[in-house]
Amino acid sequence: MTETPSQTPPADANGDQETATAPSDAASAPQVGSPAQPSVKGSVAENVDAPADGGAAGNALASEIRDGYAFEGPAIQFGAAVVDGQVYADAPIRIPLAVMNRHGLVAGATGTGKTKTLQLMAEQLVEQGVSVFLADIKGDLSGMASPGQPNDKITARAQDVGMAWTPTAYPVEFFSLGGLGKGIPIRASVSTFGPVLLSKVLGLNATQESSLGLVFHYADTKGLWLDTIEDLRAVIQFLTSDAGKADLKELGGISSATAGVILRELINFSAQGADVFFGLPEFDTNDLLRVASDGRGVLSMLELPAVQDRPDLFSTFLMWLLADLFHDLPEEGDLDKPKLVFFFDEAHLLFNEASKDFLDAIEQTVRLIRSKGVGIFFVTQSPKDVPADVLAQLGNRVQHALRAFTPDDQKALRAAVKTYPHTQYDLEELLTSLGIGEAVITVLSERGAPTPVAWTRMRAPQSLMDPSPTELIDAAVNASPLTPKYLTATERDSASEMLGKKVAELDAAAAAAAQEAENAKVREAAARQAEKDRLAAEKQAEKDREAAAKAAAKEAAAAEKAARADERRREEDPGVVASVVKSGAFKSMLRSAGTVIGREITRSIFGTARRR
Repeated sequence: MTETPSQTPPADANGDQETATAPSDAASAPQVGSPAQPSVKGSVAENVDAPADGGAAGNALASEIRDGYAFEGPAIQFGAAVVDGQVYADAPIRIPLAVMNRHGLVAGATGTGKTKTLQLMAEQLVEQGVSVFLADIKGDLSGMASPGQPNDKITARAQDVGMAWTPTAYPVEFFSLGGLGKGIPIRASVSTFGPVLLSKVLGLNATQESSLGLVFHYADTKGLWLDTIEDLRAVIQFLTSDAGKADLKELGGISSATAGVILRELINFSAQGADVFFGLPEFDTNDLLRVASDGRGVLSMLELPAVQDRPDLFSTFLMWLLADLFHDLPEEGDLDKPKLVFFFDEAHLLFNEASKDFLDAIEQTVRLIRSKGVGIFFVTQSPKDVPADVLAQLGNRVQHALRAFTPDDQKALRAAVKTYPHTQYDLEELLTSLGIGEAVITVLSERGAPTPVAWTRMRAPQSLMDPSPTELIDAAVNASPLTPKYLTATERDSASEMLGKKVAELDAAAAAAAQEAENAKVREAAARQAEKDRLAAEKQAEKDREAAAKAAAKEAAAAEKAARADERRREEDPGVVASVVKSGAFKSMLRSAGTVIGREITRSIFGTARRR
């Protein structure tokens, strides 16, 4: 928060400040909440009981309006009623704090004073202890951290509406989306951002949004934390890979082609630098509900100039903040004043090309968050920018000038007029002729009934109606107790790392299985070869045995044949001895010898002597 006054000269604008000389001595600058210059007199309290020129009592419509806005409880001041071009300072136009959670609409063409209306409403809410959140799209609302600079227009406006003007700085916390621009980074995890909001940012159609919801469901059931866009891409890449095909099939309702489309959109989203908006530490929306040490509410300002070319992104992020508040805050019922008032600037960007599910979610959030002590004010150019179901939930209306240059504009004007309570004003003419810093207002009374329609000249904001100096914003960010909590992005093992490990494990298991299969093939081949070798050996041994048997049989046959041949030869060729033996001479000799031998033998046998 900051309490340093601005040294920036103010600009000339609606009730706006003119060029003034900044103090040369910084030490002489006033502190927040104390007057930078003497107050401009003309407070409501001073004027209501002493109206000039007869006051509202002299005009029936002005009197009706004064009575319709005479609330008993605390309220914030818009300005004073105008009837027939005359301002009635004793007919202040106010809104009770107790109905600020009944939501509202601030509408009007560009340059009609909507931003200044936001500023003066936020100032008074903060002063009464209500925390405020608003988006600073162009950077000019940062001036709320600096006291305003008086000029003739502001003096005239204060006297005109009968309300004192005191230059005041307010306690401001500056935030930025993902740290882009000046401010404490606001980040969201993809998981908590959710598929419906993310589909809106990515521009997905209904089928793709449904498929993205299934991807989130898969991540939730598998305990995969989607902290960043990279985590979501990792889940989709896993589901479309060979490793995740089985899981993708189990999901049902999501095709590989649709997953591929979503993946391409995420890649394009990241290429545009959107990664910085998602991650940790995630912003705790309870930090929007803090109260300053002096009892004033804290003004949380989201600085968006660095991303103003991405309106679909920042508008959806604002919706996420609301959805997160709705999710976390307890039921409170009707409070004397809201816990937080949320100004949703450039609201038409939120509804453009939104899916039915997205619109239903907005309508439900707006309808139910009231009982949690949160008021929402949509700020846009025309009431037709807001869907009818949402518009029906907005009980308070601040309508600046409308333009009716085209037939469509005229049709929208007539439609807007029909939404107001009956009034003596010619609204169709009035809404096109309001001056800068004027509005047509109707709000809910403390009883919940619509107040009379009031042409209102708005009071001027008390803070600077120009950007605060860069040095002041930097000092406020550096001094904030939230800076150490959110400044540095952190990481943990989320879906990307978890799936990386899982894929690595699956790859390792697949490699081990492949190696085992290869080893099994080798073993099987070796076994087959061993069996083949065994069978071959046995076959060879059988062949060898058969060959040996054949050889042995052959040799035996040959030997037998040889023996028979020898025998035949012996039979056929007796030889020399046989020939001699068989010869006649040998036989004659044998006979002679046999006779001799026979005798000798005989004698010898009988022992007789041989004759001599």
